[in-house]
Amino acid sequence: MFWTSITRSARQPSNLVETIRKLLPERLPPSLVSRPGNLYEILSRTPSGGVGKHVHQLRWSQKSIPDCYWVVTRSQFKCEGKHGKAWGKLVWKGRIVSEREERIRGSLKYTWAEGQSKASQLPPKTVRARVCA
Repeated sequence: MFWTSITRSARQPSNLVETIRKLLPERLPPSLVSRPGNLYEILSRTPSGGVGKHVHQLRWSQKSIPDCYWVVTRSQFKCEGKHGKAWGKLVWKGRIVSEREERIRGSLKYTWAEGQSKASQLPPKTVRARVCA
């Protein structure tokens, strides 16, 4: 009796992904979300606190400034990873700007993402000439 119930359940297909999705809350915690946010939200999602990660401001990509990022060297978090302090080395257009680690500024003011900035795929804005009559 016991053995037959195991073999029957093994034959029935189970949807593991659907079951796990039902167990998770509708609004996922910050550690499971992979969307852009402030610098501390991005760094607090990693177990190491973001040390060694490359992060960039999204506006750098929007302005078509490629290969710019911060390499995070250390971080401290407050308020469940929404505030804190972070230090790193800046790489601007592929060249290291800061030899020593420095405090990363604009961490709450701008939107950040992991990785390096890329050139925007948007066409350049056209400038219209003024016609004086």
